[in-house]
Amino acid sequence: MIRLDGLQTIDNKLDVKVLVVPADALMDKRFDVLSTDIAVRIYPWSDLEELRYPRGRTPGEVPTTLVAKGEAEKWPFDTYRTDTISADVLVGSGDNRETLPARVEVTGHIHGWDIKSTRSGRSSGSSGKGDDATVTLVRSRGALAFDLGICLVMLTLPAMALYVAIGTIRGRKKPEAPVITWFAVMVFAIVPLRSVLPGTPPAGAWIDQAVVLWVLIALVAALLIYVVAWYRQPDPGLPVHDRDP
Repeated sequence: MIRLDGLQTIDNKLDVKVLVVPADALMDKRFDVLSTDIAVRIYPWSDLEELRYPRGRTPGEVPTTLVAKGEAEKWPFDTYRTDTISADVLVGSGDNRETLPARVEVTGHIHGWDIKSTRSGRSSGSSGKGDDATVTLVRSRGALAFDLGICLVMLTLPAMALYVAIGTIRGRKKPEAPVITWFAVMVFAIVPLRSVLPGTPPAGAWIDQAVVLWVLIALVAALLIYVVAWYRQPDPGLPVHDRDP
């Protein structure tokens, strides 16, 4: 039983916990513990290689990672897929160990992802009853809606800033020094907004090249335009002949 626990999109790793559900013959019914040592091999090989469940203990979940191939740069339209996951159970210890095929079941939920598990028969096994599984992860609609909403907010900020700055430098509005702080706050708000994006796309992803970079440039340009408009405004405390032309 493979329970999905988390997805590391940048590293293409799927965090899972593996639980072995042994046959009745491998259990001591008096104490509900294993009557022999059991080791599980997950294919493709996991980081921990063999997952061990010692004799005399109740089988528990053992954490490990699997490879889930995908392209994080395509965020938020990235999709991740594992290779065909199969497992063998090694029963006993020493030279008396024997290998038994195991049926792989996938369960669990990862927030923000739609998970699909498909089954297939073992290519080298004898049962051919769908003992293997392949997992595909696609971002859920809720996560996509939140991502697009944050992008819309980031695009709206420079639009408002440029509207105010251009209107001010054209003389439609009077420059006010405190408004410069408002522009500065918007500039420094972009990085935190990007950081809250679900799945946090890797640095240099298309969202940085197509949205974040241009938003920052537009906000800084708006700030510069407004500062120029404020600087051109004559100081009412100076004599007329001392004011800037």
